[in-house]
Amino acid sequence: MTEAGQTDHREAVGAEVAAPEIKAPEIKAPETATPELIDAITQIFALFRVNYHNQYYSAFNDIALLNQAKRLWLGSLHQYPVECLLKAARQIIEQSEYLPTLHKMIEACDQQDSGFGLPSARKAYMEACLASHPKANYAWSHPAVYHAGSETGWYDLENQPEYVSWPNFKRNYEIFRHRAMQGDAMEIEATVAIAEPEKSSLSKSERQQELKNLRDKLDL
Repeated sequence: MTEAGQTDHREAVGAEVAAPEIKAPEIKAPETATPELIDAITQIFALFRVNYHNQYYSAFNDIALLNQAKRLWLGSLHQYPVECLLKAARQIIEQSEYLPTLHKMIEACDQQDSGFGLPSARKAYMEACLASHPKANYAWSHPAVYHAGSETGWYDLENQPEYVSWPNFKRNYEIFRHRAMQGDAMEIEATVAIAEPEKSSLSKSERQQELKNLRDKLDL
């Protein structure tokens, strides 16, 4: 190969090495993110840095990667109240020796239901299936259970087999549970009982006489 050929070959190799790197798309925080929520995510990552020092710096070895992770967590956890997020983070550092994934963080958040008076999905399902009528007047453990049952359908809960009604109820309960954790009161409008018509005070013979008089008037 000539010197010119070698030069051309080196330039071609250099061109391959210098090919621009494809960067992952930037993950933006949701527009609904509040300063309190952003501060909570920052606090959580600070807790993880202190408790999982080596694992933390191994996972987030540069600022760009750390910021991308924070944006991802912010986008995935924004539906949880700040109090719930901080409790979940403390639960993790007290119970686990390993830096949590986002999935583990979500699981920990879901375990904070007790602080909001929410039953587990399974207990909520059993309550919805066994509640007496009228449903709106039943003493529900939490309004989220009632609304999940109403969305699923009371007839289906009482008549469909569990393998059909349980997945539907669980999905609906997750929606209303998250709303409750965000502070949604979800009030239940009680059913107004319809008064029974007053019974006639006339005896049977008197009613028969009234009927006869009515027929005479109408020439029946």
